[in-house]
Amino acid sequence: MQGIFRNIKGDKAIWAVAGLLALFSFLPVYSASSNLAYLYGDGSTLPYLLKHLAHLLLGFAILYGVHKIPYHYFRGLSIIALPVVIVLLLITLSQGTTIEGANASRWIRVPFVGVTFQTSTLAAVVLLTYVARYLSKIKDKTITFKESLLPLWLPVFIVLALILPANFSTTAIIFAMVVVVVFIGGYPLKYLGIVLGAGIIMLALFVLTAKAFPGLFDNRVDTWMSRIESFADNTDTEADYQIEKAKIAIASGGVTGLGPGKSIQKNFLPQSSSDFIYAVIVEEFGMVGAMVLMFLYLLLLFRLVIVAHKASSAFGKLLVVGVGLPIVFQALINMAVAVELFPVTGQTLPLISSGGTSIWMTCLALGMVLSVSAKREAKLKEMEEVENPLEILSETI
Repeated sequence: MQGIFRNIKGDKAIWAVAGLLALFSFLPVYSASSNLAYLYGDGSTLPYLLKHLAHLLLGFAILYGVHKIPYHYFRGLSIIALPVVIVLLLITLSQGTTIEGANASRWIRVPFVGVTFQTSTLAAVVLLTYVARYLSKIKDKTITFKESLLPLWLPVFIVLALILPANFSTTAIIFAMVVVVVFIGGYPLKYLGIVLGAGIIMLALFVLTAKAFPGLFDNRVDTWMSRIESFADNTDTEADYQIEKAKIAIASGGVTGLGPGKSIQKNFLPQSSSDFIYAVIVEEFGMVGAMVLMFLYLLLLFRLVIVAHKASSAFGKLLVVGVGLPIVFQALINMAVAVELFPVTGQTLPLISSGGTSIWMTCLALGMVLSVSAKREAKLKEMEEVENPLEILSETI
């Protein structure tokens, strides 16, 4: 055990938060999977628990392996991975597959393996790493909007355009995170305003095109519009059914909850082990469990800020913000949807919800953050070893 801890580098608090979230996830996933077991299995939730365990083991293997890679390597890897991601998004858009009744155009099936993969989550990590690389490259330079249009914004809008037809919420989150990273990276505000305006215009054109040709995008725009309208007007839709069941679950939980595995609404709540797992957690563990869970994500946010602040390079700072902040942002959105502060988005709860791609990409992002933190630790250790160079010289003589 001591050998394992010696090989673990980087911010120990981030390791602890990731481990606690992963360990805790077994209880709600095992409980909430009963709905899936009834609909798609033989009634046993054990296969879903074992599948979740396999996803977590692979995820933490990714986390451990990535955190051992010096983070400056990610600069070059992002350039190589970006065209690969664009190709994967094109494939996904053209031949997506259905996963347990969920949206058909978000996943692709890996040949010969039988594993499904949601390409948009990988695209988010790669794109934000690429943006961090570009901003660190131009940090001390004065550039015009025209100079940044092709190397920065063209890849951003290509990736977003390929994700948008199937997943508006993920597109919005990625775009928001790109804007945050660009703002922190010192990109001129007047140019950023142009980009925001262009993004709104392009979204409006997409919606109008989808409305004019309803069969072109598999009615996804109608789904978004109905969710937003039902959220604003409290009309009776499938999204409202989900929210109502989630609110019943939360109200039933009270302060201390009904107890692990005793949720009732998990049997009626669609996506109870993924999108709406937070409602099941509140029902079983009460407001106490809900607040502890939120505290862990806020602690992760605090440690991300610390790691970014202490990073020795501009790329390190922007990388931590770019790949780390979306984890907390996604968690807060998932919780907000369950309590009807946001329209239904389909965003999972990082490291808690079932689903391999979400877990793997969260671990990939945390591994990159820990790589930045590990580099800082290595530099501090070197400084301690040469703290008194005159003493070392005298001992040598």
